[in-house]
Amino acid sequence: MTSQRRADPRPALSRARLLDAATSLLRSGGPSAVTVDAVTRAANVARATLYRHFPSGNDLVAAAFHSLIPPAPMPAEEGSLRDRLTALVLAWAESMAEAPAALSAMAWLALGSGMDELPSGHPSGARDSVEVRTLRERVAQQYSAPFDAIFDSPQARAELGEVDRAQAIALLVGPILLGKLSTLAGFDYRECARAAVEGFLATHTKSAGELPSARLQ
Repeated sequence: MTSQRRADPRPALSRARLLDAATSLLRSGGPSAVTVDAVTRAANVARATLYRHFPSGNDLVAAAFHSLIPPAPMPAEEGSLRDRLTALVLAWAESMAEAPAALSAMAWLALGSGMDELPSGHPSGARDSVEVRTLRERVAQQYSAPFDAIFDSPQARAELGEVDRAQAIALLVGPILLGKLSTLAGFDYRECARAAVEGFLATHTKSAGELPSARLQ
């Protein structure tokens, strides 16, 4: 009987140490703190090993962001459409304040920042790597999934009809994002969330004659 060769655990362990180090640096100092020297020193891993696991700086930062982004807040299953939307937008505001990793990842992706110290195998303007593309998709999913749960409900379809999801999320979460990025003192997130929902419903709710209850009369 031939014995199966065991897989060498060292590559997985070294990758885990690198990722733990990068995540810790990202949490404490942001993307600019995730440098080759800082990561390899904290992980006690050689530079050549880092390059084998993460071909570019963007790959390493993107992988670290994955570890920090919390689950998306999901909407309540009951209540009026106004109340459910308001609660969800408020939950997003609280999530950004308590765990701003998703917001930081979005800003990093938008700016296209990377680590100059790590060689990228791609020319400027090339497509995202798998790690970066996966992060981009996850951030998009973070924002869309909770709102899809509301807009796909019979309640929302009856009151709103078909909704442009990207536009709806921009109208509902955009003011909260702006308030967070502006760092304005005394910015009232709760009042801003209510105003955003009221404005959205005012422009997207069907007229009284279009509602199902009106057609039944």
